[in-house]
Amino acid sequence: MILQKENKDLRKAAEKVTDLKSAEIKHLIGRMAEAMFKEPDGVGIAAPQIGESLRVFLVAKDIFAPLPERDGKEKKERQKEYLAFINPVMKKYSQKKSKDIEGCLSVRGFYGEVQRPEKIFIEYIDESGKKHARGASGLFARVIQHELDHLEGVLFIDKAKNIKRLDFKHEK
Repeated sequence: MILQKENKDLRKAAEKVTDLKSAEIKHLIGRMAEAMFKEPDGVGIAAPQIGESLRVFLVAKDIFAPLPERDGKEKKERQKEYLAFINPVMKKYSQKKSKDIEGCLSVRGFYGEVQRPEKIFIEYIDESGKKHARGASGLFARVIQHELDHLEGVLFIDKAKNIKRLDFKHEK
């Protein structure tokens, strides 16, 4: 179950993961992936969103795919692949910023404009324990920054302008 904005646990800074190869971390990542992919619009999720105050988040790999054409064909099953970020640290970010609409699995039905750096550079550990350093831009950078905020107890509505409530009926 994904915690919603009223839950005080979402407002706490998450703890650093100390035992990277534990069965508990692998199980946590599995639970996070299951919760994220259950939602048709889930592109990222942080451990605090499922009640675990640890510095872990996932980003769905399908954010790199082009948007499907709306040609009336049957919808394809989502690829259930993700990137795992453990103990992530943003090392650099561009001065140039852009605004875009964001929503959140923990703030259902609300969307707003959030200004964020266009490019970032992040260091993290993947689920196999390997260290990585990589740059990101566009939607990928935005999702990473959104999830990093969750690890600090910050929700997108804390930064958003022009917040609107939109109710969508999701097809399952």
